[in-house]
Amino acid sequence: MTLALLRLNKDSDRRLRAGHCWVYSNEVDTKATPLSSFEPGQPVEIQNSQGKFLGSGYVNPHSLICARLVSRDIARPLSLALLVDRLQIALSLRERLFPHPYYRLVFGESDGLPGLVVDRYGDCVVAQITTAGMERMRAEIVAALQQVLGCSSVLLRNDSAIRELEGLESYVEEALGTVPDQVAIREGESGFLISPKHGQKTGWFYDQSDNRSRMQRYVQGKRVLDICSYIGGWGVRAAAAGAERALCIDASASALEGVAANAKHNGLEQRVATLKGDAFDVLRDLRAEQEHFDVVVLDPPAFIKRKKDLKEGTLAYRRLNQMAMQVLSKGGILVTCSCSHHMSAESLLEVTQQAARHTDRSLQVLEQGHQSPDHPLHPAIPETSYLKAYYLRVLPTF
Repeated sequence: MTLALLRLNKDSDRRLRAGHCWVYSNEVDTKATPLSSFEPGQPVEIQNSQGKFLGSGYVNPHSLICARLVSRDIARPLSLALLVDRLQIALSLRERLFPHPYYRLVFGESDGLPGLVVDRYGDCVVAQITTAGMERMRAEIVAALQQVLGCSSVLLRNDSAIRELEGLESYVEEALGTVPDQVAIREGESGFLISPKHGQKTGWFYDQSDNRSRMQRYVQGKRVLDICSYIGGWGVRAAAAGAERALCIDASASALEGVAANAKHNGLEQRVATLKGDAFDVLRDLRAEQEHFDVVVLDPPAFIKRKKDLKEGTLAYRRLNQMAMQVLSKGGILVTCSCSHHMSAESLLEVTQQAARHTDRSLQVLEQGHQSPDHPLHPAIPETSYLKAYYLRVLPTF
């Protein structure tokens, strides 16, 4: 297959040669290869300024990230065969890590498939396509998933806001078979009922799996508060690990219905309670009622989605952590998380320390967590690292 050529400006190939796979629009030699000559998602051969082959991938002239490199082998451009090979490589890692088929199978760039995320729920697979190049390969992606996994159903949850940046429409579609409204999965020793069609993202957050396991050593016989609980991953697993009581807080009524269903699914309905409300409002009310908990888990949505959100988002993280400490028992454990890529682990710890000083508390860092290994980091692509967590003991000031 002959590919259209995309040539870069002088020295604009450094990031690609270092292992990254993104090309920005200002890095393209638009005199030699005008971006206006390409269609969104069109397969291309990417060359340096001297015409040397760097790799093949796809282009979107309307996006700031105007091209993504997929293959560095001149004989293996993006195709069904390449998709099958990359899926098999991804699957070999997950089968080594997990005893059951519940995991993130494809994590975009880290698995050599930029623009594609795939979560596996047994025989049901949910895929998210976020780029025009992968959208053009939609039929091949479904065929490759069926070939590699033998799955009975594939759901395309292509309703992410990031698709707007690629000029793509938003939709949810059953691409193979019939996707159940509810799917049963396992995480650790607990079972969960999730909704691939209607849940957040693809229905579950596998990235916190290891962090939820790490939490369990701190909750035996304790009162646990799970803020931004979604459908109870932290709270239900805390109760399963022996917590005396877990209170799950979320602003979504449907999410809390999921908490109740998952507590019942695990026979824990007597030890898991729910409360609907905004995290900040609920924490304020709990403090006013002089409620205290032995363990507080903060797993909020990303407060910093773009660099311009950094100042306001940082203040939100500080405020949330400060309010959480005010309902912690003496010597209690705070598990604080951030899924904002633009907030580093060091910055999260810094704002949490600032919150502690403001409330006359001292912190001891017990453990540090990050995204589970089915969300592997690519060392040349810092954007693949986003999730961080700290396990902190909160004490009166020293």
